[in-house]
Amino acid sequence: MEYHEAADFLFDLRRFRPKPGTESTSRLLAHLENPHEDVEFVQIAGSNGKGSTARMLEQSLREAGLSVGLYTSPHLEDLRERVRVDGRKIPRSAVCEYVEAAREYITGRGADGDSPTFFETMTAMAIWHFGREDVDVAVLEVGIGGKYDATSVVDPVASAVTSVTLEHTGILGDTEAEIAHDKAHVAPADRPLVTGVKGDALEAIRDVAGDVVTVGSRTAGSDAPPTDVQVSYDGRVNHTEAAVTVETDDWFLETRIPLLGTHQAENAGIAATLARQLTDISDAELARGLRNAHWPGRFEVMDTEPLVVLDGAHNPGACEGLAETLGTYDYDDLSLVFGAMHDKDHREMAAALPTPDSVIATEPTLQRAEDPAVLETVFTEAGVDDVRTSAAVPDALETALEEASSDDCVLVTGSLFAVAEARSRWTSTGVPKRIRNREDARETFTMANVPGAGSRRLRGDAVHRVVKTTFGPRQATTVKQELLRLGGECALSGLEQDDEAVDAVLMGTLSQFERLVDTLESKPSAADTSARGLADVACDLRETLALDSSASEPAADTTGPQPQYPWDDRTAVMGILNVTPDSFHDGGEYDALEDAVARAKAMVEAGVDVIDVGGESTRPGADPVPVEDEIDRVTPVIERIADLDVHISIDTRKAAVAEAALEAGADIVNDVSGLEDPEMRFVVAEHDAGLVVMHSIDSIVVPDRNVAYDDVVEDTIDHLAERILLAEKAGVDREKIVVDPGIGFGKSARESFELLGRADEFRALGCPVLIGHSHKSMFEHVGREAGDRLEATVAASAIAADRGADIVRVHDVPENVAAVRTALAARDPDRFEWYSNN
Repeated sequence: MEYHEAADFLFDLRRFRPKPGTESTSRLLAHLENPHEDVEFVQIAGSNGKGSTARMLEQSLREAGLSVGLYTSPHLEDLRERVRVDGRKIPRSAVCEYVEAAREYITGRGADGDSPTFFETMTAMAIWHFGREDVDVAVLEVGIGGKYDATSVVDPVASAVTSVTLEHTGILGDTEAEIAHDKAHVAPADRPLVTGVKGDALEAIRDVAGDVVTVGSRTAGSDAPPTDVQVSYDGRVNHTEAAVTVETDDWFLETRIPLLGTHQAENAGIAATLARQLTDISDAELARGLRNAHWPGRFEVMDTEPLVVLDGAHNPGACEGLAETLGTYDYDDLSLVFGAMHDKDHREMAAALPTPDSVIATEPTLQRAEDPAVLETVFTEAGVDDVRTSAAVPDALETALEEASSDDCVLVTGSLFAVAEARSRWTSTGVPKRIRNREDARETFTMANVPGAGSRRLRGDAVHRVVKTTFGPRQATTVKQELLRLGGECALSGLEQDDEAVDAVLMGTLSQFERLVDTLESKPSAADTSARGLADVACDLRETLALDSSASEPAADTTGPQPQYPWDDRTAVMGILNVTPDSFHDGGEYDALEDAVARAKAMVEAGVDVIDVGGESTRPGADPVPVEDEIDRVTPVIERIADLDVHISIDTRKAAVAEAALEAGADIVNDVSGLEDPEMRFVVAEHDAGLVVMHSIDSIVVPDRNVAYDDVVEDTIDHLAERILLAEKAGVDREKIVVDPGIGFGKSARESFELLGRADEFRALGCPVLIGHSHKSMFEHVGREAGDRLEATVAASAIAADRGADIVRVHDVPENVAAVRTALAARDPDRFEWYSNN
């Protein structure tokens, strides 16, 4: 079974209306032989905040060393986002395996008029996957209510009800107390239910759950009874984080959270209380877990000039919280991009939001989406003078951004679906493909879910420029029609859902792509519904294929300003200078200061471009180094070599070490953990330093867990895209960010060679690419044991340079400088001659 067939099967189940009860999910799991019986589950119910709370709990438990499953809904861009293990989306192969195991049973139930619904089937898939992966704890976000929700098929060991507002009244009840009574049925048998609910709704919860731990904000002068866990929202400390405190009679915690708003402080208190119920978590682990709980689309600040905020508020209560949080920012005019579902209370949502200066009502690509004309009427009647409509969210956002000044605010809200389509402006990637033969073409089509017949027909045509990317369904049809008209080819995934992203493989000559981009940019999107969002598509293709530059690069300018970094116009060599006694290759050889300085000078003489100073080994099983010890190892060396004619990088996972090194003279931070330390990105931004972000799976959890990749390159690109965005949101300029695929970190030898051979595909991220392969165990794959890997390393450096890598990170500088220069000369002898003489 191919992935598009499995996904289509699941999405087709949305034709069945939701129904209360757990029997259907329970029978489906029984058919699958109840693979989850040894998993401990946590249920998070609530009207608002349950997804954020689930994420904060998941991240905290992972910081404590547990393997954690997370089930949430809806997804932003990819069905697989709903089911994660240790932060990783469920693999496509696992989705296929699940559907193959369940399809006959589900079809049979459908024939009897009792098919499981989409949500029930997805819930069963999550539970099935968590059992297969043998997670320690699985956190389930409840769908609707609690008593009759599909997630209640499990017997939870801990549970929470975050909040209660009037929602789904036709199912749950007409009052908040009735709704709370239903949600409270998630209460565990042996632990108290944790809740942020107050008033009559809290009493209804007590009637059901009995033992309850209450969480609430400290409010001076309030007559309300004190809560068991008191939280304080202490305001924003920067544009993306807020300070919070959580306190009980027995413990006290101060930390920051990346989820803004007073309501998020209560969610953090609930998550912290649950984490302490479940495991022996330290204050440091808990503080770090809460601070690392990034949750896309929940008051997510994408930029500051103008202020751009994405928030999936989808009911009046959530809009009230959004308005309160937005009120803590200073801005001039507010431009609102609003797209909501038709079953929501639009008038109350509009009343709860801050009064905008302008509104662009739009329509997410979803059948349940409200007509923009209806939303236009709502905001006009609410007193907004400037209200317009736009057929597509990307077009509405682009218009708002073009009209906004640097001191204004652009807010996208109304639903997570609108936020998802807006967010693609920052996350979409077109991956350039190296197609050498039909087998390469076959693999490319397979990963794009192109059906077998179309794949076989087009393999021989994929011979010029090939790009794999993702479009909205409307854009995909238009792009395909236009590229075919120009003589190119386009294969679309078999996923046939009107509201889901479509994978596409575009094939054509450079000239055909240039004409395609010109055509897409010329379409008047306001008048042609088929052209919605095509301007963004054209922009992405132009950047991916470098259509603004000529086929042959101009000669190097020897008179104008020189590049900021050596890799800006050629492949640079980063030399490794380990000042630690237990490095895997040269441990102890340069841990004496004078030896390290001499080594650095020798590397400069050999032509190195960057010296990467490291004070802690990252080899498997290496002992962690205390912060002060690591600082004492690296800063004296950096201070001594700071005047050398070379860039200096600090190889560290710790923000405190990075800050000390930058103050000592380093100008680049090489973080092999991929920003695991939540302070790291802010340190880099404050010092305006360069940043290397490495793909490092499971650096938090057990390091020897098997990692399943559908495609190691594309999965790595997907992960790195979010880490880049995380750094950018902290203020790091994208031009200063380098990506490292993390060869050898959570990858087999075969996967590491795949990363090396397809290094050019990382161009999709729009950042320079670093390849770190020196003397690694991957070379056992070609018969090279430890201590005998120099020649293999040199060969890999030449391959990396030929594939367009911007930096190679190596131990043996002279040999690898020669390899890189040879590879560059082979690509362009005239251009490289200038580099070698300068």
